[in-house]
Parts: sequence; structure tokens; C-alpha cells
Amino acid sequence: MTATTTPVDEPDQLDPQPVRGSRAERVRRGLVPAAAAALSGVLLYVSFPPRTLWWLALPAFAVLARCLHGRTWKAGLGLGYLFGLGFLLPLLVWTGVEVGPGPWLALAAIEAVFVALVGAGVAAVSRLPGYPLWAAALWIAGEAARARVPFSGFPWGKVAFGQADGVFLPLAALGGTPVLGFAVVLSGFGLYEIVRRLRDVRTTRVLRRGAAAAAVLSVLVPLAGAFAARPLVSDEAEDGTATVAAIQGNVPRAGLAFNAQRRAVLDHHVRETERLAAAVKAGTVKRPDLVLWPENSSDIDPFTNPDARQEIEAAVKAIGVPLSVGGVVEGKDGKLYNEQILWDPEKGPTDTYDKRQIQPFGEYIPLRGLIGVFSSDVDMVRQDFSRGSEPGVFTMAGTKVGIATCYEAAFDWAVRDTVTGGAQLLSVPSNNATFDRSEMTYQQLAMSRVRAVEHSRAVTVPVTSGVSAVIMPDGTVKAKTKWFTAASLVEDVPLRSSRTPATRLGVLPEGILVLVALGGLGWAVASARTRRAAAE
Repeated sequence: MTATTTPVDEPDQLDPQPVRGSRAERVRRGLVPAAAAALSGVLLYVSFPPRTLWWLALPAFAVLARCLHGRTWKAGLGLGYLFGLGFLLPLLVWTGVEVGPGPWLALAAIEAVFVALVGAGVAAVSRLPGYPLWAAALWIAGEAARARVPFSGFPWGKVAFGQADGVFLPLAALGGTPVLGFAVVLSGFGLYEIVRRLRDVRTTRVLRRGAAAAAVLSVLVPLAGAFAARPLVSDEAEDGTATVAAIQGNVPRAGLAFNAQRRAVLDHHVRETERLAAAVKAGTVKRPDLVLWPENSSDIDPFTNPDARQEIEAAVKAIGVPLSVGGVVEGKDGKLYNEQILWDPEKGPTDTYDKRQIQPFGEYIPLRGLIGVFSSDVDMVRQDFSRGSEPGVFTMAGTKVGIATCYEAAFDWAVRDTVTGGAQLLSVPSNNATFDRSEMTYQQLAMSRVRAVEHSRAVTVPVTSGVSAVIMPDGTVKAKTKWFTAASLVEDVPLRSSRTPATRLGVLPEGILVLVALGGLGWAVASARTRRAAAE
């Protein structure tokens, strides 16, 4: 066997190559990579919660790398789209639980376009030295794009959100979800490169040392980085502890009919809070310092409805500590807001937070006139919610609690700015009753676990119907409820004020990875032009 360090890879095949053979052979050559791309997307989906098979993300990207390597950008576009459909169709099936398959299929089809563009880019850079690096950066660039457009973005399904139980998780504290996701994708593409180099050695008896080293480092460096980042993850109480109570009042029924039972939902949360107050008085449960209700726990505006206000005040006085209420409120400007209301047992409502990242086609209908031509379902959202403008940080019994309401947990900025605003503890009040017992709840819970590590904060997740949870700063779930049961969680959690590198750096790591991706694409395009000029 001979060895060489030459960086030159096999002849570039970015340009279309002739396909010879019988018609059956040509069909087979097309169907096999197409099926492999779609199935590898399914494999990535299986790596996501509620399963704890996080490691399946690596072979999923390894197979995708095999499908895209040496392909034309057009083939990469198609194969990337199939990968995206294989991943997103099952991942987002919960979006059609109550409104039928139309919105689900449309959402998956549109979001898969971003994956298709990534596939085209990966195919273009697949013959460059250090291929896994450029390919992984392109994937993160694709996630960055779909987290922002259209309609303010939809980051659900970021690779990082499938890694709450994985060995790479500490990297969230280093550079947030972009660095965590990059490490996973880089390792997956690196696995393919290792296999490919081993195969080449067997067939050519030549070892390209530089290329082989780069392939191995693509896997070893992310793993080493994850272990090196572990000291950034800590459950140490820097500012003492707080005893938090998360109330899950439950709902009369799941699905969209939940919205017709607004008074019953409020009654349930009042009843569960009063039950907790009785247990505290009896000495069977520790008195909490603060109480957190979920999103939509009072869809009756307590500022305009005296009965709702009286109910809430009775619950707050019974427990005797500050309580955060999730309400639907008409603002002074006449607009509708998804609001968290800080309610003091003596002073009443003292502060509010209006949800800023509202959900398109759920809390508002973009292009209502146009969409209404194709679907009458837009009438189910009779009045659009408006966006808040300021981050939510409540001071509750001396503890600064950062609020990221439900859907906002998927957005990096919506969580980070509560921490930079002084939050020592995070709360993600949610309402998942609309989606019944779907995987959506577990996917969202995993996001909160990743956010806990990213910012080194305990996270409380009060949900109307389950699953509510209390999460420690290292991402472990300290306590959680069952589906569709009235329950309360009372737990001591550490309060922290230090900032992780991810909190301090903000969007910078993502920006650097996007620049790396653009650099790889520029190199690939320049190389292709040089080859064409030489051929002429």
C-alpha cells in the first residue's frame, strides 16, 4: 500500500454525467438514491422525541451524504427535497390533528423546499476538500433561513432539538442551537467520509492521508468539543433557590373544542391552585415562592370580565404568592394579545407580557384574503392576535422569571433576550390541548430542555393538558405530569445569573457558519468555472 498527502480528490462530477445502460438500469439508478434520501429523512425523524434515539441523526446524515456526493446541483435539489419530506412529513403530522391533512401537507411541502436548496448546495460542495465542513455549514444556513422566512419563520425541526438526550448537548451552552446542530450534522457527514476513504483504500491501495485525517476529525472534533463543554453545564445555585409551582388544570376536552370551554378551563386552573393551597395549609406540600399557570389558562379577559377576575383573585389569595396567568386580553389599543399577567395577592395585576412570536395560521392569518379563496378554515381564526414588543421578565417574590410563551421556545432570540434581560429562571407556558396526545408536546418539551442547557437556567413548563415539567439547568427533567390530568408540580430549582458563551455570543456563531457555507459555495462555483474554461 502506498500513501500520499495529495489534496486532490476524484475528478469533479458537478456537471451532468452521461448515464449508460438499459432503461431498467437507468430507472434503478434513479430510484435507489431517491428511496435512500427519503428513508434517511425518516431516520432523522425517528431520532427526535418522544424517542431517545438521538444517535440515529448521524447515520441519517451519512446516508444523505452518500446520496448527494458527486451529484449535479439539480439532482441534489431533488434528493434534498425527498430527504426533507421524509423528515418533515412525519415530524409535523400533529399540525393536521384537528384541521385535516391540508395544512400539514402544505407546511411540510413548503419547509422541505429549504432542505432541497441545502441539498443542491451540498451536492455542489461535495468534491471540495473538507466536504463535511462545508456541507454541515450549509445545513445550518438552511435552518437559519427557515427560522426567519416566510411569515417570521418556522424553526421547528432544528437538528439541535432532537439532541436533548445526546452526548452533543453541552455544545448548546457553547454556541446555542446552531453549534449543537452543526456538530451533529458534521459528524454524520464525517462518518460517510470515513467509510468512503476506507473503501477507496481497499480498491486503490492508496491512502490520502490529508483527506482521511479530515474525515476522522469531522467526527472526533465535535465529540471532543462536547466533552470539553461539559463544565459549562451546571446546576449550582448562584443566587439561592426558589420553590416554583407549575399548575396543570386540565381541559374538559381536547381539540379545537377546547376553545369553546373557556370558563371551564379557567375553573379547572382555579380549582387546582386552591387544592394546592389547601395542601400547603395542611403541611403536606411545601409552600411555593411563585406559581405559574399555562398559556390560555384564562381565555376570558379578566380586565373586562369581573367574574373571571374574581376567580383569579380568589386563587391568588388562597395560595398567597405571586402568580402568572395566561390570558387572552384586549389591549387599550383595541387589539387582541396572548398575554401573561403577573398577579400579586395584595396588589392584583402588576405587570404583563405580550407574546411576540405569534403563530401564523394559528394566532393570525397572513394574506387572509388570498388564503380565504382556497380554504374556509381561515374563519376559525376570527380575530388576529397582535405582537408584543418587549421581552417578558417578571419579578416574582424577588426572582426574575423570563417568559417565552409556547411557540416562542423554538426561536433562539425569543428565549435569549429574557436571559440577557436578567432572568434567573425561565418559564415556557403552553397550551397543547389543541393537538391532543400528539408528539408535538414531547418535541416542544425537548426544546425547553435544550434551552435550559443553552442558557444554564432551570425551566418550568406549565401546560394546560400536559405534559407539564420542571427542568434543571443541565437539561434533566426533575418532575413532570401525565396527560389530561389536573396536577401541580412543586419543586426547588437553582437560580442562576451567570451567562454561558451561547448567551453572550447570541447570533454570532450562526452568522459565522452561514459565512462558511457561502465560502464553500463560492469555492465550488469558482472551481466549476475554472474546469469549464480549461476544457474549452
